[in-house]
Amino acid sequence: MNTLFKRHFALTAGMILLSFALLGASFMTLSYQFTLRDRKAALDEKADYMAVLAGRLMVMGLDVDGEDFNDYLSTAVRLIDADVLVCDEDGTVLAASDKAGLSAQWLGAAVPEDFLRHLDKDTEYVEYSTLSLFSEPRFVSGAPVRMDWEEQNALLGYVLVSVSNDALTQMWGLLANLFLLSAAVVLCIAFLSSSLSSRQQVKPLQEMTGVVRRFGMGEYDLRVQQHTCQRKDEVGELARAFNAMADSIALSEQKRSEFVANISHELKTPMTTIAGFADGILDGTIPPEKEREYLKTISDETRRLSRLVRRMLDMSRFQNHDMVLSQTEFDLTEVLAQTLISLEGKINGKGLDVDARLPDNPVYVWGDPDAITQVCYNLLDNAIKFSHPGTVIGVAVAARGGKAHVSIRDTGETIPPEELPLIFDRLHKSDRSRSLDKEGVGLGLYLVKTILNDLKETITVTSRDNVTEFVFTLTLAR
Repeated sequence: MNTLFKRHFALTAGMILLSFALLGASFMTLSYQFTLRDRKAALDEKADYMAVLAGRLMVMGLDVDGEDFNDYLSTAVRLIDADVLVCDEDGTVLAASDKAGLSAQWLGAAVPEDFLRHLDKDTEYVEYSTLSLFSEPRFVSGAPVRMDWEEQNALLGYVLVSVSNDALTQMWGLLANLFLLSAAVVLCIAFLSSSLSSRQQVKPLQEMTGVVRRFGMGEYDLRVQQHTCQRKDEVGELARAFNAMADSIALSEQKRSEFVANISHELKTPMTTIAGFADGILDGTIPPEKEREYLKTISDETRRLSRLVRRMLDMSRFQNHDMVLSQTEFDLTEVLAQTLISLEGKINGKGLDVDARLPDNPVYVWGDPDAITQVCYNLLDNAIKFSHPGTVIGVAVAARGGKAHVSIRDTGETIPPEELPLIFDRLHKSDRSRSLDKEGVGLGLYLVKTILNDLKETITVTSRDNVTEFVFTLTLAR
C-alpha cells in the first residue's frame, strides 16, 4: 500500500540526497580547483626562484654539472619541497636533484621543445604531464635562466620544477571522506527526524480514518480526539471541520428520527380513528342515527391524512429540486386577496378580523405565482391557527428599495426567543404548536423558507407581547 507516510518519507529522503549530492559535488569541485590553482601558483613561484638562483650560480662561474652547483641545488630542493631539473637552451638536462635521490635517471634527457616554447612566451605556465621524463604525470613548471633576470638578456638555459600529484590526491581524498562521513551522519539524523515527523502527521489522519469509517456505520457520537483538534496546523483544522460536520449530521439524524416519530404519531392517530369508527359502523356498535356524525369524523380525518401526505410530497420535491420555480411577473396584491378569500371560512370560524393594508394599485413582482400562493397560504393558515379567538390578523404590503415587503401578523401566544431561530426547520414543532395545531407536523414554515430561498428572497420573524409577525420580500418587477 502506497501510504502517505511512505510518499512523504521517500520525497524527503530524495530531496535530502539530491541536496547533498549537489552540495557535495559543488564543494568538492570548488575545493579541488582552488587547491589546484594555489598549487600551480606556488609551483610557478618556485620555478622563478630556482631560475634566479641557477642564473646567479652560473654567473658566479659554477659548472652546472659540478659538485658545488649540485650542493646548492640539493639544498634548494629540500627548501622548496620539489624536484628540480636544469637544462641548457636546447632542453638537454644537465643537472637534476630530487628528494628521493633518483635524479641521475634524468641526466642527458631532452625536454620537449613545445614545453620550452611555452616557457619563453608565458610568464606563468604549469603543465600536468610526464614530459617524456617521468614515469607518471606530474605538475611541471619552468622558467628561463638568464644572466640578468631583470634585464631579460642572454639565455643560459631552463629550470624545471615538478611535484607529484599524490599529495593533492590524498588531500582531496581526505576531504571527500570527511564530507561523506558528515553527510552520512546528517542523512541519518534527517531520515530519523523525517520518519518521526511523518509518523506524527500520519497518526492523526489514521485516527480520523477510523473515526470516519465507524461514523459511516452509524456511530454518530464519535468525534476526533481533543488533542488532535487543538493542533494549530492543517490537520487540526481538518479535525475541527470533521467534528463540526459530525455534530451537524448527528443533529440532522436526531431531527430525522424525531420527524419519523412525529409522522408515525400523526399518521397513527387518524388511521386509528378511521379504522375504529368504520369497524363500529360495520359491526353495528355505532347506532344508525349516529352513523352520519361518525362518517363526518372519518371524512375529516381522511382529509387530514391527505393534507399531511401532500405536504410531505411538496417537501420531497423541493428537497430533490424536482419543482422548478419560474420567474414571471404577477400582481402580489391579487395573490394575497385570493388567499384571504380561500381562508374566509377558517377566519370566520374563529371569529377573527382581518386588517388588510394592501395598495390600491397592483404591485407587480417577479416570482412563481403558484409557489408564492403557497407561501401566503401557509403563513396565513399558520396565523389563523395560533391567533386568539376574536383578535385581528394583519396583512400589509409595502414597496421600498426595489423590494415588496409582505407582513403577516397575528395575536396569540409569544414564541420563546430561543425557538425563533428554529421555527423554519423541517422537523421543528414548538410546544405551542403541539398544543394548538393538531393537524401539522412542522412542515408549513419549512416549505415557506425553502420556496423563498430558491427565489433568492428572505423571510424574518419577530414575536413579542403576544404579537408574532412574519415579513418576507419579493423583487419588484416595475
